[in-house]
Amino acid sequence: MRMNHRVVIFDSFSSNKHRDLMLVPIIIVSVVAAWLAALYNRFVRARNLTKEAWGGIDAQLKRRHDLIPRLVEAVKGSMDFEKGLLVEVTSLRTQSLSAGSVRQRGAVEQALSSSLHSLFAIAEAYPELKSNQNILDLQRNLSETEDQIQLARRYYNGTVRDFNTRIQMFPNNLVASMFGFKEAEYFELNAEAERTAPDIKL
Repeated sequence: MRMNHRVVIFDSFSSNKHRDLMLVPIIIVSVVAAWLAALYNRFVRARNLTKEAWGGIDAQLKRRHDLIPRLVEAVKGSMDFEKGLLVEVTSLRTQSLSAGSVRQRGAVEQALSSSLHSLFAIAEAYPELKSNQNILDLQRNLSETEDQIQLARRYYNGTVRDFNTRIQMFPNNLVASMFGFKEAEYFELNAEAERTAPDIKL
């Protein structure tokens, strides 16, 4: 009788130990899954912030693109000898609208800023433009838009830096690769382009 009792206790102990050993991998898998889910959610949150920040840039660029045709139409009658520059500004605007990536759009927008700067500088030689209130209003709006583009660009690039840093860190990079997260592109306007951003002083 005592022998049977000991066997029952031993069997019970073995069964509990076996069950505990079976729980270990389940616990490990659960912890890893929770960690992956948390990391994935951080990536998604950072990527969404980047997209939201790009929306701010895109809105300001669209505002500038809406103003450019009106400006070209307003000055082309007076600037008979600058038609090539007006065509260039219009062409760059079209190229920006069809740019396929943030990097490409940055390059086109940089060239567009330089062309607008040249346009404003040349316009100073035309007295009739200095007294045209419609043109002055357009130029002031473009100048304000340039300032907003620079502010939006700095915010966007900050979110890109944080997102890319998160992706590059180990072991985040392994998880990012697993779920297909890729580094975002900076919206670059070099120092020269920033210096040549239109400063309206007609």
